[in-house]
Amino acid sequence: MADLEALKSKYASVLKKGEQVGLRLENVHIQDEKLFIRGGVPSEFAKNQIWDEIKRINTSLSDITADINVKPGGSYTVQSGDSLSKIAKRFYGDAKLYPKIFEANRDQLSDPDKIRVGQSLKLP
Repeated sequence: MADLEALKSKYASVLKKGEQVGLRLENVHIQDEKLFIRGGVPSEFAKNQIWDEIKRINTSLSDITADINVKPGGSYTVQSGDSLSKIAKRFYGDAKLYPKIFEANRDQLSDPDKIRVGQSLKLP
């Protein structure tokens, strides 16, 4: 029988990468003797980042199943040192996409250069 804690430990960097790219976890459990991860991410770039990390650990995918879907509409809490372009690079793979985030947050932003630590931004 597969051990959930052992597999979570083996794939801890996948879960960490998921956290970094905005993965909204729905399930993490054992299914068919494999670690099963289900969740949504804000972009195809984020999804690919998670899959790259999974394949770095186990190219055969013999002990993991990941059902990661692109589901725009998450949120992100601004951290020290962030800018909209850094956030766009992190979630979408392209810093030049920062206007998407700015437009989605017009209700709380008047200037793309004026974001505050702790502020919750919508990710389109």
